[in-house]
Amino acid sequence: MEILKTEILVVGAGGAGLRAAIEASDHGAQVAVLSKSVLGKAHTVMAEGGIAAALGNADPKDNWKVHFRDTMVEGQMIADWDMVSALVQEVPERIKELEAWGALFDRDENGKIAQRAFGAHTYKRTCYVGDRIGLEILHTLEDQVIARNIEVRDEAIATKIIGSNDKNNNKNKNRIAGVICVDLKRGEVFAIQAKAIILATGGAGRLYKITSNSWETAGYGYALAFDAGAQLQDMEMIQFHPTGMVYPQSAAGLLVTEAVRGEGGILLNSKGERFMEKYDKKRMELSARDIVARAVYNEIKEGRGTAHGGAWLDITHKGANYIIKKLPSMYDQFNTFAHVDIKKEKMEVAPTAHYTMGGVKTNINCETSVAGLFVAGEAATGVHGANRLGGNSLADILVFGRRAGINAAKYSSKTEYAEMDKDEISEELKRMDAPFKSNGVHPSEIKKAAQKIMWEHAGIMKTEHGLRQALEGIEKLKTMKAHADGSLQYNLTWVEAIQAAGMLLVCEAIVRSALERKESRGAHYRSDFPKQDDKSWMVNIICRNMKGKMKLEKKPVPQMPEELKRLLP
Repeated sequence: MEILKTEILVVGAGGAGLRAAIEASDHGAQVAVLSKSVLGKAHTVMAEGGIAAALGNADPKDNWKVHFRDTMVEGQMIADWDMVSALVQEVPERIKELEAWGALFDRDENGKIAQRAFGAHTYKRTCYVGDRIGLEILHTLEDQVIARNIEVRDEAIATKIIGSNDKNNNKNKNRIAGVICVDLKRGEVFAIQAKAIILATGGAGRLYKITSNSWETAGYGYALAFDAGAQLQDMEMIQFHPTGMVYPQSAAGLLVTEAVRGEGGILLNSKGERFMEKYDKKRMELSARDIVARAVYNEIKEGRGTAHGGAWLDITHKGANYIIKKLPSMYDQFNTFAHVDIKKEKMEVAPTAHYTMGGVKTNINCETSVAGLFVAGEAATGVHGANRLGGNSLADILVFGRRAGINAAKYSSKTEYAEMDKDEISEELKRMDAPFKSNGVHPSEIKKAAQKIMWEHAGIMKTEHGLRQALEGIEKLKTMKAHADGSLQYNLTWVEAIQAAGMLLVCEAIVRSALERKESRGAHYRSDFPKQDDKSWMVNIICRNMKGKMKLEKKPVPQMPEELKRLLP
Protein backbone atom coordinates (compact mmCIF):
# COMPACT_ATOMS: atom_id res chain seq x y z
CA MET A 1 0.00 0.00 0.00
CA GLU A 2 1.30 3.40 -0.98
CA ILE A 3 1.89 5.72 2.00
CA LEU A 4 2.07 9.45 1.29
CA LYS A 5 3.15 12.10 3.75
CA THR A 6 2.05 15.69 4.29
CA GLU A 7 2.05 18.06 7.25
CA ILE A 8 -1.60 18.98 6.84
CA LEU A 9 -4.25 16.97 5.02
CA VAL A 10 -7.48 18.78 4.11
CA VAL A 11 -10.32 16.33 3.53
CA GLY A 12 -12.86 18.10 1.32
CA ALA A 13 -12.40 20.57 -1.52
CA GLY A 14 -15.41 22.83 -1.04
CA GLY A 15 -15.21 26.42 0.13
CA ALA A 16 -14.14 25.61 3.70
CA GLY A 17 -11.52 23.08 2.62
CA LEU A 18 -9.93 25.27 -0.05
CA ARG A 19 -9.92 28.33 2.21
CA ALA A 20 -8.24 26.25 4.93
CA ALA A 21 -5.65 24.91 2.47
CA ILE A 22 -4.80 28.43 1.26
CA GLU A 23 -4.29 29.75 4.79
CA ALA A 24 -2.28 26.75 5.99
CA SER A 25 -0.04 27.07 2.94
CA ASP A 26 0.40 30.81 3.52
CA HIS A 27 1.49 29.99 7.08
CA GLY A 28 4.30 27.83 5.75
CA ALA A 29 2.80 24.35 6.07
CA GLN A 30 3.00 21.58 3.49
CA VAL A 31 -0.62 20.95 2.48
CA ALA A 32 -2.49 18.34 0.46
CA VAL A 33 -6.20 18.32 -0.38
CA LEU A 34 -8.34 15.21 -0.80
CA SER A 35 -11.38 15.80 -3.02
CA LYS A 36 -14.30 13.39 -3.43
CA SER A 37 -15.18 14.99 -6.77
CA VAL A 38 -13.04 16.73 -9.37
CA LEU A 39 -11.63 20.06 -8.21
CA GLY A 40 -14.19 22.85 -8.65
CA LYS A 41 -17.26 20.63 -8.36
CA ALA A 42 -17.95 20.73 -4.62
CA HIS A 43 -21.35 21.33 -3.02
CA THR A 44 -20.41 25.00 -2.46
CA VAL A 45 -21.45 25.71 -6.06
CA MET A 46 -25.04 24.90 -5.02
CA ALA A 47 -25.11 28.04 -2.82
CA GLU A 48 -26.96 30.59 -4.91
CA GLY A 49 -28.44 33.57 -3.10
CA GLY A 50 -25.54 35.30 -1.39
CA ILE A 51 -23.11 35.67 1.50
CA ALA A 52 -24.08 37.66 4.60
CA ALA A 53 -21.73 40.44 5.72
CA ALA A 54 -22.51 43.71 7.53
CA LEU A 55 -20.84 46.00 5.00
CA GLY A 56 -23.53 48.67 5.34
CA ASN A 57 -23.63 49.32 1.59
CA ALA A 58 -27.41 48.99 1.21
CA ASP A 59 -28.29 50.00 4.78
CA PRO A 60 -25.68 52.26 6.48
CA LYS A 61 -27.15 51.41 9.91
CA ASP A 62 -26.00 47.82 9.57
CA ASN A 63 -22.97 46.63 11.55
CA TRP A 64 -21.53 43.47 13.06
CA LYS A 65 -23.48 43.98 16.28
CA VAL A 66 -26.81 43.79 14.45
CA HIS A 67 -25.58 40.78 12.48
CA PHE A 68 -24.57 39.16 15.80
CA ARG A 69 -28.02 39.78 17.26
CA ASP A 70 -29.81 38.39 14.19
CA THR A 71 -27.65 35.25 14.18
CA MET A 72 -28.05 34.55 17.90
CA VAL A 73 -31.80 35.26 17.92
CA GLU A 74 -32.56 33.10 14.90
CA GLY A 75 -30.26 30.38 16.28
CA GLN A 76 -32.65 30.44 19.27
CA MET A 77 -29.77 31.31 21.62
CA ILE A 78 -28.00 27.93 21.56
CA ALA A 79 -25.25 28.96 19.11
CA ASP A 80 -21.73 29.46 20.49
CA TRP A 81 -21.58 33.22 21.14
CA ASP A 82 -17.80 33.25 20.81
CA MET A 83 -17.90 31.68 17.34
CA VAL A 84 -20.79 33.89 16.22
CA SER A 85 -18.88 36.97 17.35
CA ALA A 86 -15.87 35.91 15.29
CA LEU A 87 -18.06 35.14 12.27
CA VAL A 88 -19.83 38.49 12.07
CA GLN A 89 -16.74 40.59 12.79
CA GLU A 90 -14.40 38.79 10.39
CA VAL A 91 -16.60 38.15 7.36
CA PRO A 92 -16.39 41.72 5.92
CA GLU A 93 -12.63 41.27 5.64
CA ARG A 94 -13.12 37.90 3.94
CA ILE A 95 -15.35 39.61 1.35
CA LYS A 96 -12.63 42.20 0.62
CA GLU A 97 -10.12 39.37 0.34
CA LEU A 98 -12.27 37.56 -2.24
CA GLU A 99 -12.49 40.79 -4.24
CA ALA A 100 -8.71 41.19 -4.12
CA TRP A 101 -8.42 37.61 -5.43
CA GLY A 102 -10.67 38.41 -8.38
CA ALA A 103 -14.23 37.58 -7.31
CA LEU A 104 -16.74 39.71 -9.22
CA PHE A 105 -19.71 40.77 -7.08
CA ASP A 106 -22.77 42.59 -8.41
CA ARG A 107 -22.52 46.34 -7.76
CA ASP A 108 -24.99 49.01 -6.68
CA GLU A 109 -25.44 52.39 -8.37
CA ASN A 110 -22.49 53.78 -6.39
CA GLY A 111 -20.15 51.02 -7.49
CA LYS A 112 -20.17 49.29 -4.11
CA ILE A 113 -20.91 45.59 -3.62
CA ALA A 114 -24.68 45.18 -3.94
CA GLN A 115 -26.59 43.70 -0.99
CA ARG A 116 -30.06 42.14 -1.03
CA ALA A 117 -32.63 41.20 1.61
CA PHE A 118 -32.67 37.69 3.08
CA GLY A 119 -35.05 36.14 5.58
CA ALA A 120 -34.74 37.22 9.25
CA HIS A 121 -31.89 39.68 8.59
CA THR A 122 -32.66 43.15 9.99
CA TYR A 123 -30.99 44.87 7.03
CA LYS A 124 -30.06 44.09 3.44
CA ARG A 125 -26.64 42.52 3.97
CA THR A 126 -26.42 39.60 1.56
CA CYS A 127 -23.71 40.13 -1.09
CA TYR A 128 -24.35 38.34 -4.36
CA VAL A 129 -23.37 37.49 -7.91
CA GLY A 130 -26.79 37.18 -9.51
CA ASP A 131 -27.85 33.83 -8.07
CA ARG A 132 -24.50 32.11 -8.60
CA ILE A 133 -22.45 33.24 -5.59
CA GLY A 134 -21.23 29.77 -4.58
CA LEU A 135 -19.77 29.13 -8.01
CA GLU A 136 -17.92 32.47 -7.97
CA ILE A 137 -16.47 31.86 -4.52
CA LEU A 138 -15.36 28.30 -5.26
CA HIS A 139 -13.69 29.18 -8.55
CA THR A 140 -11.93 32.13 -6.91
CA LEU A 141 -10.57 29.88 -4.16
CA GLU A 142 -9.67 27.21 -6.71
CA ASP A 143 -7.54 29.74 -8.61
CA GLN A 144 -5.70 30.60 -5.39
CA VAL A 145 -5.02 26.93 -4.60
CA ILE A 146 -3.62 26.36 -8.08
CA ALA A 147 -1.49 29.52 -7.88
CA ARG A 148 0.11 28.17 -4.69
CA ASN A 149 0.79 24.76 -6.23
CA ILE A 150 -1.09 23.06 -3.41
CA GLU A 151 -1.35 19.33 -4.11
CA VAL A 152 -4.91 18.19 -4.82
CA ARG A 153 -5.76 14.51 -5.10
CA ASP A 154 -9.23 14.48 -6.63
CA GLU A 155 -11.77 11.67 -6.98
CA ALA A 156 -10.34 10.15 -3.81
CA ILE A 157 -12.20 9.27 -0.62
CA ALA A 158 -11.07 9.01 3.00
CA THR A 159 -12.51 5.90 4.69
CA LYS A 160 -10.96 6.07 8.18
CA ILE A 161 -8.89 8.36 10.38
CA ILE A 162 -6.02 6.38 11.88
CA GLY A 163 -4.78 7.07 15.38
CA SER A 164 -1.27 6.93 16.81
CA ASN A 165 0.50 3.58 17.24
CA ASP A 166 2.09 4.64 20.54
CA LYS A 167 -0.80 4.07 22.92
CA ASN A 168 1.45 4.04 25.98
CA ASN A 169 2.71 7.56 25.42
CA ASN A 170 0.34 10.05 27.07
CA LYS A 171 1.27 12.66 24.47
CA ASN A 172 0.03 10.39 21.70
CA LYS A 173 -3.20 9.26 23.30
CA ASN A 174 -6.28 10.33 21.33
CA ARG A 175 -4.14 11.80 18.56
CA ILE A 176 -4.51 11.45 14.80
CA ALA A 177 -1.70 10.01 12.70
CA GLY A 178 -3.18 9.70 9.20
CA VAL A 179 -6.00 8.40 7.02
CA ILE A 180 -6.82 5.44 4.78
CA CYS A 181 -8.08 6.50 1.35
CA VAL A 182 -9.31 5.13 -1.97
CA ASP A 183 -8.21 6.57 -5.31
CA LEU A 184 -11.26 5.95 -7.50
CA LYS A 185 -9.46 6.72 -10.76
CA ARG A 186 -6.70 4.19 -10.15
CA GLY A 187 -8.76 1.78 -8.09
CA GLU A 188 -6.14 1.75 -5.35
CA VAL A 189 -6.16 1.94 -1.56
CA PHE A 190 -3.49 4.20 -0.08
CA ALA A 191 -2.64 5.93 3.19
CA ILE A 192 -1.67 9.51 4.03
CA GLN A 193 0.37 10.20 7.13
CA ALA A 194 -0.25 13.70 8.48
CA LYS A 195 0.50 15.84 11.51
CA ALA A 196 -2.91 17.48 11.28
CA ILE A 197 -6.17 16.77 9.47
CA ILE A 198 -8.77 19.39 8.58
CA LEU A 199 -12.18 17.86 7.91
CA ALA A 200 -14.25 20.02 5.56
CA THR A 201 -16.62 17.33 4.34
CA GLY A 202 -19.90 19.25 4.33
CA GLY A 203 -23.31 18.25 5.65
CA ALA A 204 -25.78 15.36 5.65
CA GLY A 205 -28.67 16.39 3.38
CA ARG A 206 -28.46 13.16 1.38
CA LEU A 207 -29.68 11.24 4.40
CA TYR A 208 -33.13 12.50 3.42
CA LYS A 209 -35.30 11.40 0.51
CA ILE A 210 -35.82 14.96 -0.74
CA THR A 211 -32.86 17.32 -0.51
CA SER A 212 -31.19 20.29 -2.16
CA ASN A 213 -27.77 18.73 -1.51
CA SER A 214 -25.41 17.20 -4.06
CA TRP A 215 -24.49 13.51 -3.94
CA GLU A 216 -21.37 14.03 -1.81
CA THR A 217 -23.20 15.25 1.31
CA ALA A 218 -24.22 12.05 3.11
CA GLY A 219 -22.66 13.01 6.44
CA TYR A 220 -19.67 10.71 6.22
CA GLY A 221 -17.32 13.32 7.69
CA TYR A 222 -19.33 13.22 10.92
CA ALA A 223 -18.88 9.45 11.03
CA LEU A 224 -15.12 9.74 10.41
CA ALA A 225 -14.73 12.21 13.27
CA PHE A 226 -16.96 10.27 15.67
CA ASP A 227 -15.08 7.06 14.95
CA ALA A 228 -11.83 8.90 15.71
CA GLY A 229 -13.17 9.96 19.12
CA ALA A 230 -14.53 13.44 18.42
CA GLN A 231 -17.90 14.60 19.73
CA LEU A 232 -21.00 15.50 17.70
CA GLN A 233 -23.33 18.29 18.81
CA ASP A 234 -26.79 19.68 17.91
CA MET A 235 -27.41 16.82 15.46
CA GLU A 236 -31.19 17.21 15.83
CA MET A 237 -30.96 20.60 14.13
CA ILE A 238 -31.60 19.88 10.44
CA GLN A 239 -32.72 22.84 8.35
CA PHE A 240 -35.41 22.34 5.74
CA HIS A 241 -35.30 25.07 3.12
CA PRO A 242 -38.84 26.32 2.41
CA THR A 243 -38.45 26.26 -1.36
CA GLY A 244 -37.20 23.28 -3.33
CA MET A 245 -38.49 22.20 -6.72
CA VAL A 246 -41.44 19.79 -6.70
CA TYR A 247 -41.93 18.91 -10.34
CA PRO A 248 -40.74 17.03 -12.33
CA GLN A 249 -39.87 14.17 -9.97
CA SER A 250 -36.31 14.02 -11.34
CA ALA A 251 -35.72 17.58 -10.04
CA ALA A 252 -37.55 17.19 -6.70
CA GLY A 253 -35.68 18.96 -3.91
CA LEU A 254 -33.47 21.06 -6.18
CA LEU A 255 -32.95 24.39 -4.41
CA VAL A 256 -35.01 27.43 -5.31
CA THR A 257 -32.83 30.12 -3.80
CA GLU A 258 -34.00 32.45 -1.05
CA ALA A 259 -32.92 35.22 -3.39
CA VAL A 260 -36.25 34.76 -5.20
CA ARG A 261 -38.04 35.90 -2.05
CA GLY A 262 -35.30 38.42 -1.32
CA GLU A 263 -35.97 40.03 -4.69
CA GLY A 264 -39.73 40.22 -4.08
CA GLY A 265 -41.13 36.74 -4.75
CA ILE A 266 -44.38 35.90 -2.92
CA LEU A 267 -45.80 32.56 -1.73
CA LEU A 268 -49.34 31.55 -2.64
CA ASN A 269 -51.43 28.47 -1.92
CA SER A 270 -53.69 26.72 -4.42
CA LYS A 271 -56.49 29.19 -3.56
CA GLY A 272 -54.30 32.11 -4.54
CA GLU A 273 -53.93 33.28 -0.93
CA ARG A 274 -50.66 34.90 0.20
CA PHE A 275 -50.56 32.62 3.22
CA MET A 276 -47.45 33.91 5.03
CA GLU A 277 -49.66 36.64 6.46
CA LYS A 278 -51.08 33.98 8.82
CA TYR A 279 -47.68 32.82 10.06
CA ASP A 280 -45.56 35.99 10.27
CA LYS A 281 -47.50 39.11 9.30
CA LYS A 282 -44.52 41.41 9.81
CA ARG A 283 -41.77 39.60 7.89
CA MET A 284 -44.00 37.59 5.50
CA GLU A 285 -41.88 35.63 2.97
CA LEU A 286 -38.69 36.93 4.59
CA SER A 287 -39.38 35.29 7.93
CA ALA A 288 -36.90 32.76 9.37
CA ARG A 289 -36.44 29.62 7.31
CA ASP A 290 -37.94 27.29 9.91
CA ILE A 291 -41.12 29.39 10.07
CA VAL A 292 -41.53 29.61 6.29
CA ALA A 293 -40.79 25.90 5.83
CA ARG A 294 -43.42 24.89 8.40
CA ALA A 295 -45.90 27.33 6.85
CA VAL A 296 -45.49 25.78 3.38
CA TYR A 297 -45.63 22.28 4.91
CA ASN A 298 -48.81 23.17 6.80
CA GLU A 299 -50.57 24.64 3.74
CA ILE A 300 -49.85 21.45 1.79
CA LYS A 301 -50.86 19.18 4.69
CA GLU A 302 -54.18 21.01 5.17
CA GLY A 303 -55.15 20.56 1.52
CA ARG A 304 -54.20 23.92 0.07
CA GLY A 305 -51.26 22.62 -1.94
CA THR A 306 -50.72 22.52 -5.68
CA ALA A 307 -51.40 19.54 -7.93
CA HIS A 308 -47.89 18.17 -7.38
CA GLY A 309 -47.95 18.73 -3.60
CA GLY A 310 -46.33 22.14 -3.30
CA ALA A 311 -47.05 25.86 -3.03
CA TRP A 312 -46.68 28.62 -5.61
CA LEU A 313 -43.75 31.03 -5.61
CA ASP A 314 -44.43 33.98 -7.88
CA ILE A 315 -42.01 36.68 -9.05
CA THR A 316 -43.62 37.49 -12.41
CA HIS A 317 -44.67 40.95 -11.15
CA LYS A 318 -41.01 42.07 -11.11
CA GLY A 319 -40.74 42.01 -14.91
CA ALA A 320 -38.69 39.98 -17.39
CA ASN A 321 -35.53 42.12 -17.45
CA TYR A 322 -35.28 42.27 -13.65
CA ILE A 323 -35.70 38.50 -13.32
CA ILE A 324 -33.09 37.69 -15.98
CA LYS A 325 -30.59 40.08 -14.38
CA LYS A 326 -31.09 39.07 -10.75
CA LEU A 327 -32.03 35.39 -11.07
CA PRO A 328 -30.39 33.94 -14.20
CA SER A 329 -29.80 30.50 -12.70
CA MET A 330 -33.40 30.18 -11.50
CA TYR A 331 -34.65 31.12 -14.94
CA ASP A 332 -32.41 28.49 -16.54
CA GLN A 333 -33.23 25.86 -13.89
CA PHE A 334 -37.01 26.03 -14.28
CA ASN A 335 -36.80 26.39 -18.04
CA THR A 336 -34.52 23.34 -18.34
CA PHE A 337 -36.07 20.97 -15.81
CA ALA A 338 -39.74 21.94 -15.67
CA HIS A 339 -40.27 23.86 -18.95
CA VAL A 340 -41.56 26.75 -16.86
CA ASP A 341 -40.80 30.37 -17.80
CA ILE A 342 -40.54 32.15 -14.43
CA LYS A 343 -40.84 35.53 -16.21
CA LYS A 344 -44.45 34.57 -17.00
CA GLU A 345 -45.34 31.59 -14.76
CA LYS A 346 -45.35 30.75 -11.06
CA MET A 347 -42.86 28.25 -9.62
CA GLU A 348 -44.04 25.15 -7.76
CA VAL A 349 -42.07 24.66 -4.53
CA ALA A 350 -42.01 22.65 -1.29
CA PRO A 351 -39.58 22.17 1.62
CA THR A 352 -36.35 20.26 1.04
CA ALA A 353 -33.64 19.02 3.44
CA HIS A 354 -30.98 21.68 3.12
CA TYR A 355 -28.44 22.22 5.90
CA THR A 356 -27.01 20.51 8.99
CA MET A 357 -26.64 23.03 11.82
CA GLY A 358 -25.18 20.28 14.01
CA GLY A 359 -21.88 18.57 13.37
CA VAL A 360 -18.49 17.93 14.92
CA LYS A 361 -18.02 19.92 18.13
CA THR A 362 -15.14 22.40 17.84
CA ASN A 363 -13.94 25.51 19.60
CA ILE A 364 -13.31 28.93 18.03
CA ASN A 365 -9.96 27.64 16.70
CA CYS A 366 -11.69 24.74 14.90
CA GLU A 367 -10.02 22.23 17.28
CA THR A 368 -11.84 19.06 18.33
CA SER A 369 -11.34 16.85 21.39
CA VAL A 370 -8.90 14.78 19.29
CA ALA A 371 -5.38 16.24 19.03
CA GLY A 372 -4.52 17.16 15.44
CA LEU A 373 -8.11 16.96 14.16
CA PHE A 374 -9.63 20.25 13.00
CA VAL A 375 -13.06 20.77 11.42
CA ALA A 376 -14.55 23.67 9.43
CA GLY A 377 -17.66 24.57 7.46
CA GLU A 378 -20.89 22.56 7.56
CA ALA A 379 -18.97 19.60 8.97
CA ALA A 380 -18.57 21.59 12.22
CA THR A 381 -21.17 22.98 14.58
CA GLY A 382 -21.47 25.99 16.87
CA VAL A 383 -22.19 28.97 14.63
CA HIS A 384 -25.82 28.45 13.63
CA GLY A 385 -27.53 27.05 16.72
CA ALA A 386 -31.06 25.85 16.08
CA ASN A 387 -31.61 27.70 12.81
CA ARG A 388 -29.18 29.09 10.23
CA LEU A 389 -29.70 32.48 8.66
CA GLY A 390 -29.48 32.49 4.88
CA GLY A 391 -26.09 33.70 3.68
CA ASN A 392 -24.34 32.73 6.93
CA SER A 393 -23.13 29.37 5.58
CA LEU A 394 -20.81 31.00 3.04
CA ALA A 395 -19.63 33.40 5.73
CA ASP A 396 -18.94 30.35 7.92
CA ILE A 397 -16.80 28.51 5.35
CA LEU A 398 -14.59 31.55 4.74
CA VAL A 399 -14.13 32.66 8.35
CA PHE A 400 -13.67 29.23 9.88
CA GLY A 401 -11.93 27.73 6.87
CA ARG A 402 -9.28 30.40 7.37
CA ARG A 403 -9.17 29.81 11.13
CA ALA A 404 -8.79 26.06 10.64
CA GLY A 405 -5.86 26.67 8.28
CA ILE A 406 -4.10 29.02 10.70
CA ASN A 407 -4.47 26.78 13.74
CA ALA A 408 -3.65 23.53 11.94
CA ALA A 409 -0.45 25.17 10.65
CA LYS A 410 0.48 26.36 14.15
CA TYR A 411 -0.17 22.89 15.55
CA SER A 412 1.81 21.08 12.86
CA SER A 413 4.80 23.42 13.24
CA LYS A 414 5.18 22.25 16.86
CA THR A 415 4.35 18.59 16.29
CA GLU A 416 6.19 15.54 15.01
CA TYR A 417 4.57 12.88 12.83
CA ALA A 418 2.98 10.04 14.80
CA GLU A 419 3.29 6.45 13.65
CA MET A 420 -0.01 5.09 12.32
CA ASP A 421 -1.54 2.25 14.32
CA LYS A 422 -0.91 -0.92 12.29
CA ASP A 423 -3.77 -2.81 13.94
CA GLU A 424 -6.22 -0.06 12.97
CA ILE A 425 -4.94 -0.14 9.39
CA SER A 426 -5.30 -3.91 9.23
CA GLU A 427 -8.87 -3.81 10.58
CA GLU A 428 -9.82 -1.08 8.12
CA LEU A 429 -8.47 -3.03 5.15
CA LYS A 430 -10.52 -6.06 6.24
CA ARG A 431 -13.62 -3.87 6.55
CA MET A 432 -13.05 -2.44 3.08
CA ASP A 433 -12.69 -5.92 1.62
CA ALA A 434 -15.80 -7.31 3.33
CA PRO A 435 -18.43 -6.15 0.76
CA PHE A 436 -16.74 -8.26 -1.95
CA LYS A 437 -17.09 -11.37 0.26
CA SER A 438 -20.64 -10.60 1.37
CA ASN A 439 -23.78 -12.06 -0.18
CA GLY A 440 -25.81 -9.19 1.26
CA VAL A 441 -27.93 -6.52 -0.42
CA HIS A 442 -27.00 -3.76 -2.82
CA PRO A 443 -25.98 -0.73 -0.67
CA SER A 444 -28.49 1.48 -2.49
CA GLU A 445 -31.26 -0.53 -0.81
CA ILE A 446 -29.90 0.39 2.61
CA LYS A 447 -29.46 4.02 1.59
CA LYS A 448 -32.96 4.37 0.11
CA ALA A 449 -34.54 2.72 3.14
CA ALA A 450 -32.65 5.09 5.47
CA GLN A 451 -33.64 8.14 3.41
CA LYS A 452 -37.30 7.11 3.53
CA ILE A 453 -37.17 6.59 7.30
CA MET A 454 -35.50 9.94 7.89
CA TRP A 455 -37.90 11.85 5.62
CA GLU A 456 -41.02 10.30 7.12
CA HIS A 457 -40.06 10.24 10.82
CA ALA A 458 -37.20 12.72 11.36
CA GLY A 459 -38.29 15.50 9.02
CA ILE A 460 -39.94 18.89 9.42
CA MET A 461 -42.36 17.72 12.13
CA LYS A 462 -41.41 14.99 14.60
CA THR A 463 -43.10 12.97 17.33
CA GLU A 464 -41.90 10.54 20.00
CA HIS A 465 -43.68 7.68 18.25
CA GLY A 466 -42.25 8.55 14.84
CA LEU A 467 -38.71 8.98 16.13
CA ARG A 468 -38.84 5.64 17.94
CA GLN A 469 -40.01 4.05 14.71
CA ALA A 470 -37.08 5.71 12.95
CA LEU A 471 -34.61 4.43 15.55
CA GLU A 472 -36.02 0.92 15.26
CA GLY A 473 -35.72 1.09 11.48
CA ILE A 474 -32.13 2.36 11.61
CA GLU A 475 -31.13 -0.39 14.05
CA LYS A 476 -32.64 -2.99 11.72
CA LEU A 477 -30.71 -1.56 8.75
CA LYS A 478 -27.49 -1.86 10.78
CA THR A 479 -27.85 -5.65 10.74
CA MET A 480 -27.89 -5.78 6.93
CA LYS A 481 -24.70 -6.55 5.04
CA ALA A 482 -23.88 -4.54 1.92
CA HIS A 483 -22.57 -6.36 -1.15
CA ALA A 484 -20.28 -5.11 -3.94
CA ASP A 485 -18.48 -6.75 -6.83
CA GLY A 486 -16.11 -5.75 -9.62
CA SER A 487 -12.84 -3.86 -9.25
CA LEU A 488 -12.03 -0.89 -7.02
CA GLN A 489 -11.84 1.46 -10.00
CA TYR A 490 -14.76 3.95 -10.08
CA ASN A 491 -16.77 1.48 -8.02
CA LEU A 492 -19.26 3.77 -6.30
CA THR A 493 -21.35 0.77 -5.25
CA TRP A 494 -18.39 -0.41 -3.19
CA VAL A 495 -17.88 3.09 -1.77
CA GLU A 496 -21.54 3.18 -0.68
CA ALA A 497 -21.09 -0.28 0.85
CA ILE A 498 -18.13 0.73 3.03
CA GLN A 499 -19.79 4.02 3.98
CA ALA A 500 -23.19 2.50 4.84
CA ALA A 501 -22.32 2.01 8.52
CA GLY A 502 -21.19 5.64 8.82
CA MET A 503 -24.36 6.88 7.15
CA LEU A 504 -26.51 4.91 9.62
CA LEU A 505 -24.44 6.18 12.54
CA VAL A 506 -25.21 9.78 11.55
CA CYS A 507 -28.91 8.91 11.15
CA GLU A 508 -28.79 7.47 14.67
CA ALA A 509 -27.19 10.64 16.04
CA ILE A 510 -29.91 12.81 14.46
CA VAL A 511 -32.76 10.61 15.69
CA ARG A 512 -31.42 10.06 19.23
CA SER A 513 -30.76 13.79 19.64
CA ALA A 514 -34.25 14.64 18.37
CA LEU A 515 -35.75 12.14 20.82
CA GLU A 516 -33.75 13.68 23.66
CA ARG A 517 -34.85 17.28 23.00
CA LYS A 518 -38.42 17.33 24.28
CA GLU A 519 -39.33 20.80 23.08
CA SER A 520 -39.54 22.71 19.79
CA ARG A 521 -36.69 25.09 18.98
CA GLY A 522 -35.81 26.55 15.58
CA ALA A 523 -35.59 23.84 12.94
CA HIS A 524 -36.33 21.13 15.51
CA TYR A 525 -40.14 20.89 15.74
CA ARG A 526 -41.82 18.29 17.94
CA SER A 527 -45.60 18.38 17.44
CA ASP A 528 -45.94 16.52 20.78
CA PHE A 529 -43.83 19.25 22.46
CA PRO A 530 -44.75 22.33 20.36
CA LYS A 531 -43.50 24.97 22.82
CA GLN A 532 -39.95 26.26 23.28
CA ASP A 533 -38.81 25.57 26.85
CA ASP A 534 -35.92 27.88 27.80
CA LYS A 535 -36.05 26.78 31.43
CA SER A 536 -35.16 23.14 30.71
CA TRP A 537 -33.68 23.12 27.23
CA MET A 538 -31.23 26.00 26.91
CA VAL A 539 -28.65 23.28 26.25
CA ASN A 540 -26.59 21.67 23.51
CA ILE A 541 -26.97 17.91 23.09
CA ILE A 542 -23.65 16.13 22.66
CA CYS A 543 -23.09 12.64 21.23
CA ARG A 544 -20.01 10.89 22.62
CA ASN A 545 -18.31 7.74 21.37
CA MET A 546 -18.02 5.51 24.43
CA LYS A 547 -16.19 2.36 23.27
CA GLY A 548 -18.21 2.21 20.08
CA LYS A 549 -21.55 3.05 21.70
CA MET A 550 -23.28 6.41 21.30
CA LYS A 551 -23.97 8.21 24.57
CA LEU A 552 -25.84 11.51 24.79
CA GLU A 553 -25.43 14.27 27.32
CA LYS A 554 -26.89 17.73 27.78
CA LYS A 555 -24.50 20.64 28.22
CA PRO A 556 -25.72 24.12 29.27
CA VAL A 557 -25.15 26.79 26.65
CA PRO A 558 -22.02 28.83 27.54
CA GLN A 559 -22.71 32.08 29.37
CA MET A 560 -22.37 35.19 27.24
CA PRO A 561 -20.37 38.20 28.47
CA GLU A 562 -22.39 41.26 29.47
CA GLU A 563 -21.16 43.44 26.58
CA LEU A 564 -22.64 40.96 24.10
CA LYS A 565 -25.80 40.35 26.11
CA ARG A 566 -26.56 44.05 25.74
CA LEU A 567 -26.73 43.62 21.96
CA LEU A 568 -29.68 41.22 22.22
CA PRO A 569 -33.35 42.27 22.25
